[in-house]
Amino acid sequence: MIREEPFNEIDSGWQFFSGTEDQDYIDDTSNSAVYDVNTIANYDRAIIPYLDLPIGTQLERIRGTNKFQIIPG
Repeated sequence: MIREEPFNEIDSGWQFFSGTEDQDYIDDTSNSAVYDVNTIANYDRAIIPYLDLPIGTQLERIRGTNKFQIIPG
């Protein structure tokens, strides 16, 4: 999970990745889609406690859990 500056007032700024994508995959816009953050939270409720974290936050799931840890930097 990465929170960047929102593009507009309805954008949460959150981006979600599996963690296995390489840069070429990420750079190909056909590999991404825009969803309401509520839709993503319905698929994975574990993200909900983190959604109010500030812009610039980067998190990764702690393997085998429903918890996330902040990625420094």
